[in-house]
Amino acid sequence: MDTAVLKKAQAWATNPVFDAQFKAEIQGLIDQKQEAELTDRFYQDLEFGTGGLRGVIGAGSNRMNIYTVRRATQGLADHIQATVKGNKSVAIAYDCRRFSPEFSKEAAGVLAANGVKVYLFDRLRPTPMLSFAVRYLKATAGIVVTASHNPPEYNGYKVSWSDGCQVSEPDDQAIIDRVNALDFKEIKHLDFETAKKQGLVEIIGSIVDEAYYKLVLGLSLGNKAIYKNYGVVYTPLHGAGNVPVQEVLKRAGFEKVSVVPSQEKPNGEFPTVSYPNPEDPKAMAEAQKIAGPNDQLILANDPDSDRIGVMARHKGEWVKLNGNQIGQLLLHFYLSELAKSGRLPKSGHYVTTIVTSGLGAKIAQASGLKVHEVLTGFKYIGAVMRELDKDPAQSFVFGTEESHGYLFGDFVRDKDGVSANMIFAEMAAQLASQGKSVLDQLDLIHQEFGYHSDELINLTFKGQQGADQIQKILLTLRKSPPKEIGGVQVTEIRDYQNQSILDAKAQVIGKLNLPKSNVLAFYLSDGSRITARPSGTEPKVKFYFNLTGPDQAELEAQKVRYVKDFTHLVETI
Repeated sequence: MDTAVLKKAQAWATNPVFDAQFKAEIQGLIDQKQEAELTDRFYQDLEFGTGGLRGVIGAGSNRMNIYTVRRATQGLADHIQATVKGNKSVAIAYDCRRFSPEFSKEAAGVLAANGVKVYLFDRLRPTPMLSFAVRYLKATAGIVVTASHNPPEYNGYKVSWSDGCQVSEPDDQAIIDRVNALDFKEIKHLDFETAKKQGLVEIIGSIVDEAYYKLVLGLSLGNKAIYKNYGVVYTPLHGAGNVPVQEVLKRAGFEKVSVVPSQEKPNGEFPTVSYPNPEDPKAMAEAQKIAGPNDQLILANDPDSDRIGVMARHKGEWVKLNGNQIGQLLLHFYLSELAKSGRLPKSGHYVTTIVTSGLGAKIAQASGLKVHEVLTGFKYIGAVMRELDKDPAQSFVFGTEESHGYLFGDFVRDKDGVSANMIFAEMAAQLASQGKSVLDQLDLIHQEFGYHSDELINLTFKGQQGADQIQKILLTLRKSPPKEIGGVQVTEIRDYQNQSILDAKAQVIGKLNLPKSNVLAFYLSDGSRITARPSGTEPKVKFYFNLTGPDQAELEAQKVRYVKDFTHLVETI
């Protein structure tokens, strides 16, 4: 066993700050000489990254537990005390995952001990409602305890700043530095019940809910008479979306909504799915089982309800839509309806990411919106919103990322799976009243703007060796980039780590004006783009294939060639 790993494990197993059960778990692994497990738990500290924490639950430095949560919260509290004048407060929400309520109370106890008022939701809530609550309550910051769509063994902790956006420069790095400098014995902590009695923790609920529902319903664009008999199946995948999504759909006029019984109640073990991710078609299997002949749409959320998944009936069959297709349909419908009602802003903005299909940009530009392309992650979309706030004449209209995240308007500053479900249902119902499916509508959009086809390939590499392999893949692609892929020439490379644009000979021809990120994009002579990036939340490397062309059949055939050739290239590294 690596001596550094063993030494660190022994130090944790004897640290007087930790409780007896926690230390016994580590000592048991040492006694049993569980080398692989000890290495994974202690080869690094669980990183407090640019958005917060995410990791497997358990005892260890590379695990989510009450001590890593306390440490992260102490760093946040120190930053708040050092930079914010006047009253200081933090709103906290949590999802259905294992230990989410406990981690939320631990964070509240640390903040209270540091003199920071806490607003804690009375039960689980979606991430977008936390973002809204921060602004509504005029809080200094927000915490949502969630690991989003990760497997059940994970949990996480995400931080928002006073504007409801995920924390970003310079606050993110300042908090990271403070967290990394902390020793566990420096952490202040107050028992949760004591903090409540002292008035340092306030439980919040229906008042914030109602304010949020009112604004979501203000986005509604259609005719309730059309929605009344339109059949929708909804699954929260055991998560936080169940109550708010049902409530919003009911108030919007949808009376034929069936909720998947086996997935309705919160359950952090996610017993009906192997992976609670609405991007995965298998996550919709239970919904398909209960769908009746009059149901035309299946909607799903991930556990913290910031992402949505969609299946739609088309020619009698259920068809799963990918994240790009959902975003394209939502954007086209939303802009069209805003224009019809005279609500389309004169100076509107659309924000997308460097791995999202370019079709959205074409749709937005056709409606007169300015397009912004940012790094992957809604924190960067939020950063654009923050800049737009400085000029009242400018309006954020829509933000999207291919990983099934969407945002309308600016009262929430993170992706919102509640409002996205409502607007997609409205669109689908309106199309049905015209005798069209959402797939028919997507084809019409392609006829207008050109055919687009997209694919995402994930390769998983777990543990320390896996992390090393992911870095090796990106390093190799950077040092020896392919000259052609799938028989098509690479004409340009965008290296976001070095902020450089390179030509086919790998010579620098331009500069990228985005923050540094370990991402490589290969542009091909047929207008296609292939992008490689490590996941920021899972032990995966992701490859995004974004194709465009005049012929749909040829586009699909070329996509197969691209995926096969590029995947083979990566597997040889």
